[in-house]
Amino acid sequence: MREGLREILESHERIEVVATCADLDAIFEAVERERPDALVTDIRMPPTCTDEGIQAAVELRERAPAVGVVVLSAHDDPAYVLDLLAGGSAGRAYLLKQNVHDRLQLTAAVDAVVSGGSMIDPRVVEVLVGARRRAEDSPLAELTPREMEVLAELASGKSNAAIAESLVLTKRAVEKHIHSIFMKLDLAYAEDVSKRVKAALLFLADRQLH
Repeated sequence: MREGLREILESHERIEVVATCADLDAIFEAVERERPDALVTDIRMPPTCTDEGIQAAVELRERAPAVGVVVLSAHDDPAYVLDLLAGGSAGRAYLLKQNVHDRLQLTAAVDAVVSGGSMIDPRVVEVLVGARRRAEDSPLAELTPREMEVLAELASGKSNAAIAESLVLTKRAVEKHIHSIFMKLDLAYAEDVSKRVKAALLFLADRQLH
């Protein structure tokens, strides 16, 4: 898996792989030694093979806050995403391993975290949205079908321009939908887009987790 990822990443002209690591301790040693722009990590690795990738992302907030982290996982459980974003969504991405063969998605995630942005795999967003929508008292029931589509695209980390292209809308129409969505979800006064994405994910996952 590591060698496959190395090949995918090194095929990108702007990415240089400076180290590969087999366990959590090796990650911290490599980050200290190489000072990379980003870390791409499996969610599970030695010593316990549980959630070391999340642990690395959380601890690097303190040890090396400038390092972006892309976590690769076989699980679309929103609890992992919430743990990853607990300290903020800036510089963090969560992708499903089944999509790692898509070089564009993987390298886009690296670009996103290096620039301080975030990216969440669309499949995870679908799970969050679907679970929350089933709740009878969910404010998401107030959203129109088109607003639901825009919300899923937004929460997956896409820009307004990318959402417009994906849903065949004008950029102005996307902006109107986003304004309406965050008004209905009481998120209109969040400080920035990154925080609003995190707030939306936390909100959507609430019923799923409780």
